[in-house]
Amino acid sequence: MPYSVARRRPPHLRRTWLFCPGADAAAQAAALDAAPDVLIPDLEDFTPPALRPRGREMILALLEKCRKAGLVGAVRVNPLAAEGRNDLGVVMQARPAAVLLPKTGAPEQVVELDRAITDHERRLTIPTGSTEIVPNVETAAGLVATGAIVRASARVKACLVAAEDMAADLGAERGPDGAELAYVRQRFLVECVAAGVVAIDAPYTFSDAEGAGAEARHSRRLGYRAKSAVVPAHVAVINAVLTPDAEAIARARRIVDAFDAARAAGRDRAEVEGILVEVPTYLNAKRLIARYVALRGVPGAHGSRR
Repeated sequence: MPYSVARRRPPHLRRTWLFCPGADAAAQAAALDAAPDVLIPDLEDFTPPALRPRGREMILALLEKCRKAGLVGAVRVNPLAAEGRNDLGVVMQARPAAVLLPKTGAPEQVVELDRAITDHERRLTIPTGSTEIVPNVETAAGLVATGAIVRASARVKACLVAAEDMAADLGAERGPDGAELAYVRQRFLVECVAAGVVAIDAPYTFSDAEGAGAEARHSRRLGYRAKSAVVPAHVAVINAVLTPDAEAIARARRIVDAFDAARAAGRDRAEVEGILVEVPTYLNAKRLIARYVALRGVPGAHGSRR
C-alpha cells in the first residue's frame, strides 16, 4: 500500500528530512543512497523554473523508489500563487506521504493547500486527509504566526524552520555556529511543542560533517528530535545524534530504577550520579526509553544508517 511506509514511521520517528533537487538524477541517486528517514525532492529553489516540468515527471519515479527503499517520500512544491498548482497536478499521482509548503507566512496558505490536496485525493481515490502538509517557516512573519499556521489544518503533523531564507529575511549574517538563528530555533520549537506538532530543525548549510554533528547535538539539547539536511553525507551524522545510544539508554534506566525504588521507600526523589532525580527528570528518562523502543520497531531505524 502507498501509505504503509509513512504509517510504519510516523512523524515523531522521522529524524532526518533530506532535500534534493527535483530534476537532477545524480543528486537524487545520492540522496536515496544516504537513506534519510524522509526524502524530499524540491521543485522550488532546488529546481530552476525551466526544469520544473521535467522534475515533476522525475519525482513520480523517485517517490516509488523511496517506497521500495523503505523511505518516507515527500515533495516540496512551489507556493500555490506561483507554480504550486501545476506541481500538485503531477506529483500527487505519486501519492507523496507529505507535501512541504515553502514560504509559509500565514495560516490561510495552509488552508488553501489543504483544499487543493483534497481535490487531488478525491480525483485519484487517495484516502481523504491521508496526505500530510509540512509548512516551511522561512520568514519573520511566518515565525510569529507559527502557532496559527500549524493549527490551520489537521494534515499538519510537523513543521520545518528554515536557515538561509530566515537569515536573509532578518538581515542576519550567517555563520557555522548558527548564533544568528538562536532565538528563531527556540521560538519555533516552543510554538510547535505548544501545538503538539513535530518541530523540524533547519538544515546545516555548510559542507563539513563535524559542524553538522555539532549543530545536531545542540538541536537535540534544545529539544528537537528531527532535523532537515541538504547534504546527503550529513544524514548518517544526524541520525546517529538523534538515535538514543546504548549509554544514554543505560543511564535512563538507572534513573527510572532509582526513582521507582525511592518512591517505593517513601522518598520524593533519588540521586543518580550526583543528579537529584525528581519527577520531570524521571519522565524524560521514560520518554527516552520509549523513543528508543519505538525506533527499534521501525525497519532500518536502529543506528545511523540502514
